[in-house]
Amino acid sequence: MKTSAFAWVLFGALLTASGTALCQASTDASQPRITVLYDAFGRTAGLQKDWGYSALVEVGGRRILFDTGDNPDILAANAKKLGADLSRLDFAVLSHRHGDHMGGMEYLLSVNPNVKIYAPKENFGVYGFSLPSKFYRKNETLPPSMRYYDGKPPETMVFGSAWPRANIELIDQTKEIAPGVHLIALVSEKPTTLELKELSMAIRTPDGIVLVVGCAHPGLDKIVAAAQAIDPHIHLIAGGFHMVVAPDAAIADAVALLHDAVKVDYIAPGHCTGEPTFAALLQSFGDRYLYAGLGTVIALGPQPHPIAGGAGPSVALDAIDRLEYRRLLAQSDDARSDSALALAR
Repeated sequence: MKTSAFAWVLFGALLTASGTALCQASTDASQPRITVLYDAFGRTAGLQKDWGYSALVEVGGRRILFDTGDNPDILAANAKKLGADLSRLDFAVLSHRHGDHMGGMEYLLSVNPNVKIYAPKENFGVYGFSLPSKFYRKNETLPPSMRYYDGKPPETMVFGSAWPRANIELIDQTKEIAPGVHLIALVSEKPTTLELKELSMAIRTPDGIVLVVGCAHPGLDKIVAAAQAIDPHIHLIAGGFHMVVAPDAAIADAVALLHDAVKVDYIAPGHCTGEPTFAALLQSFGDRYLYAGLGTVIALGPQPHPIAGGAGPSVALDAIDRLEYRRLLAQSDDARSDSALALAR
């Protein structure tokens, strides 16, 4: 049963009152939304398209930046054009280590150097790492000058990140980082991204889970299953589904999973979902398919809908979208790695 808009207002008020630190000027809790700041297709004039993904998620009185796109200058220009003030965030989430999702970090840190950033924990990864010093074998017969740390290593060895001054917390298992906001931590088992760790964000709302995914490398099936362990009802999925070179059979399986098995209410795919997958999802979901190109603002609630950038006929990609999307995809690592795998099969 659908809940009323009042439930969303109450939802925001309850989370705001929970004691979690909020930015000074939070969005109106009655208008939760997702604003797409970075993607390779879109209808909003004056924005620069590029291969990558970033979205500002405003829900429950919080402002959350999910990924930073590929280029700091492009992120800066698009954010300013859309009025997205990234100096006012409760926290940011970096889904995984690929450049088209973290390349805009320079801009984020220039305007918000102390923002809390959640990132996946990987062995000696770009976001930093730590290990107990007992991990390596020791030989006490050696003189101190031949031993690590003169034979007196710190209890915990901390290894640097690409952003040594950033306030990064590493996540290696699914965790509720704020009331109702969960980060799902999974590992890819796909040949081209084997052992890649990725975070997805699942937000509990009065209408079910709002699930935001970066590239879905571990697989939509695994991510959705983890989200359903939090709440079986998936209200909306937004982001990249990583099916740019997927064969028709795999696309059909993904559509059947989301539409028939999981019964997702609404879908807002973007980034690496891929043109054939956009088309298949649109055909299956109909008016529950939400166009989510660059500049689109999706109002959340019982019936999510675009309130900016997504106006017009219900199409996955128009002719201009397709040309630009294909051009930018051809330049991306997504195309190169997956196409090589597809040709090898």
